Amino acid sequence: MLDRLLSLFRDIPAGRDADRSDDPRVAVAALMYHIIDADGVREADEAEALRRTIAEAYQLSGDELDRILVAGESAERDAVDLYAFTSVINRHLDQPARQELILLLWEMVYADGERHELEDNLVWRVSELVGIDGPDRVALRQRVAERAKGANNG
Repeated sequence: MLDRLLSLFRDIPAGRDADRSDDPRVAVAALMYHIIDADGVREADEAEALRRTIAEAYQLSGDELDRILVAGESAERDAVDLYAFTSVINRHLDQPARQELILLLWEMVYADGERHELEDNLVWRVSELVGIDGPDRVALRQRVAERAKGANNG
């Protein structure tokens, strides 16, 4: 499934600098920034996980990766709600890809090794806005939590 999401991300045309407001890469980055900042502290490992995830998902590096990250961070800072981002996601990603997106957002939650209640609430709200139901959201969280637990024990 992750390959399917990554494929969708890769198929998004490059050169959308003129209108980043409808670029799902920017929307995803903005949501990720919102999550890693939700607890009020941006840890270095969270920022690195975000950068690595966006780079891998879109096969980006260098200046283009930096542009997407800067645009995502700026969009997150200027946003008044989550709808600006989730509406872009809903237009560009099908249901399985949205589930993979929620999986990636859970990975951002656990990037610093712990799950903060504000981060948890944020993923819940994004999930609702992109049409992922409660049982699926919880199952995705449990998958990531188990992986994070295994990584910390290994």
